[in-house]
Amino acid sequence: MNTLQVAAESSWVVHAGAAAILFLHIAAGSIAIVSGSVALTLRKGGRGHVVAGNIFFVSMLVMASIGALVAPFLLTAQGNPKLFDSAAGFFTCYLVVTSWLTVRRKAGTVGRTEVAAFLFAATLAAAIVLVGTGRDEQGGYYGMGAIIALAAALDLKVILTGGISGRSRIARHLWRMCLALFVAVGSFFLGQQRVMPEVMQGSPWLSLPPLAVLAAMLFWLLKLRFAGVIARLRRKRRLEAADTAVPVASREYFVCKPR
Repeated sequence: MNTLQVAAESSWVVHAGAAAILFLHIAAGSIAIVSGSVALTLRKGGRGHVVAGNIFFVSMLVMASIGALVAPFLLTAQGNPKLFDSAAGFFTCYLVVTSWLTVRRKAGTVGRTEVAAFLFAATLAAAIVLVGTGRDEQGGYYGMGAIIALAAALDLKVILTGGISGRSRIARHLWRMCLALFVAVGSFFLGQQRVMPEVMQGSPWLSLPPLAVLAAMLFWLLKLRFAGVIARLRRKRRLEAADTAVPVASREYFVCKPR
């Protein structure tokens, strides 16, 4: 089951509430995918990027928080609560919050929110490993726990160094937002294939949108990492072009006087 089931004898208020939650989850997810994709393609730091990023931040929080809170009430094919999906939702909330705070906080400073984020991630990593131990999907739980633990370790590094600035600050913002967008895109194209046309269900082509997000993240991270090298190469190319430019020759006119 992928939808919140309500007993037939429940009041109309309960049915309406379940429908509203589902609608809000789908609408927020759709807005997040569009706004996140727009923010990823626009010039970084520009007004359009900031507006799209803020829309993505709010819509992702709505979508992921609903998914995290509702997932334990949904059942897997084996009849178990979807605790893995719940943990993924909480982790996604953590990603967008810490990414947004990274660019909102003054460079080179830390505060209580960074400490709270570290404690949250560390606790979530430990919890998902404990919950996953002994389950059939144990490898998946351990894999997610390792990713969350890595994010928590990076938080601790920021806290111990007293903040983050420069390209490292931008990279932290970038990979966390992109990973959250990857979750949203993957949840739709891979996790909701039943809403796709029948001919597309199970098609490997549905893997392309999530992979495109990861490819874009890798592209921007590499561009950021080698920004200095790229700038030097461009400057060298401009200088070489200026040196090889052919100057406009001045013309001399000779007047032949008759003898």
